[in-house]
Formats: sequence, structure tokens, C-alpha cells
Amino acid sequence: MTDDAHGRYLREDEDAGERLDRQWNELLQELRLAQTGTQILFAFLLSIPFSNRFQEADAFTHDVFAGTLITSALAVGLFLAPVSFHRILFQKKMRDRMIPIAGRMAAGGLFFLILAIASGVLLAIDVVLSRTAAFIVVGIVLAWFVLFWYVVPLWVRRSTRASEE
Repeated sequence: MTDDAHGRYLREDEDAGERLDRQWNELLQELRLAQTGTQILFAFLLSIPFSNRFQEADAFTHDVFAGTLITSALAVGLFLAPVSFHRILFQKKMRDRMIPIAGRMAAGGLFFLILAIASGVLLAIDVVLSRTAAFIVVGIVLAWFVLFWYVVPLWVRRSTRASEE
């Protein structure tokens, strides 16, 4: 393993199978982090509709809650999908096809997780501040996630690619 001029790790001694194994293990590590928080959020959301205060809430709160629960369920589903995918394709020598698809599932899960978190923030902030303030806070939260989850990585990718050319 060596560093190139841009600080990236190169593995000359790694064959295609080892590279696929490494990529799969890296993806699993990322999924472990994302799954845990998402599953906790989803479990917490399942208890909310059974409280008296929630049953007395307005239609807007119920609609936001439904959206939050659904986006959280979609995130959980996408974060867990690579596990099922792997079980079905286990020992079929298809890891080269499985990794890109599982990576897209993880990316989709992150997208729905952002929506679930933003919706959850909207639910909570709407209780303690005005609805207008809640929308402003959610806009800031969404911008924060988009900046650090998408803009910064894409900027690094683009600037690295431009410096290589």
C-alpha cells in the first residue's frame, strides 16, 4: 500500500477479488453506522401516535408525522437491503455486480434519512416555536445535511479530479 501525490492509498498487491472484498467490508461498516441510528429513530417514532397529546394534535402534525415515519421506514429498508441482497447472492460470485447496487441502496437510505431527520426536527420544533420558525430551522438543518453529506464530498471529488488532469 502506497500513497500517491494526492494522498490516496494505492494497493498494487491487491487483486480484483481482494478489492471487491475490501469495498464490501467498507460498505458494511458505513451501513452499520447508518442502520443503528435510523432503527432507533424508527422505533421511537412507532411509539408517538399512542400518546394522548399526539392524538390531540392538528392535521399538519399528523401529516408530518406520517411522512417522518414513512421516510424513516424507507431509510431502514434501504440500509438493510444489502443484507438480503448478499444473502440471496451469497457464493454466486456476483460481488462485482452486488457492490455498486448495494452502494446505491445505501445512498438512497441516506437521502431518506435526511428527510426523516428534517421531518422529525419539524415535529419537535413546531411544538416549542412557531410553525414559521420551525420551517426556518428545518431549512437550515436540510442545508446543513446537504452541505456536509453531498456538497463537500462532491467538491472534494471534483477538485481532486481537476488536479489530476
